[in-house]
Amino acid sequence: MKCAELYGFAENRDILVINGRLKKSPSMSISDNGFYSIIIDNRQIRSNAEETVIAAHEIGHCETGAFYNEHSLELRSRMEYRADKWAIKKLVPEDELIKAFKCGILEIWELAEYFDVTEDFMIKVCEFYGYYQGAV
Repeated sequence: MKCAELYGFAENRDILVINGRLKKSPSMSISDNGFYSIIIDNRQIRSNAEETVIAAHEIGHCETGAFYNEHSLELRSRMEYRADKWAIKKLVPEDELIKAFKCGILEIWELAEYFDVTEDFMIKVCEFYGYYQGAV
């Protein structure tokens, strides 16, 4: 799924996505009584692949209700995992990953390029589906 499609998905789900200035991270999602907003600081994003991963992750927070406050560390890791899991399944469905493998696309960088995501995200994808266990 491309970045523009993600933004369209968010719009169809009434998730407000805005470009704004953030200090501590390139993005954040906010829940306000069932209404969701995502702020993305485009000044901090270096590539389309990075924007795609960030947008999917933040939409994942909204779609799964995976929100936390900054003072609960254990809960935070669970909520981040839920958002990542949603993003992984949306951007790189396992059947599409298997098709890429069958086409001979095996290296992390090749897979990342093929799916237009970052290499770090692609490692998460492969670990999530059980196809990666450390440095290649």
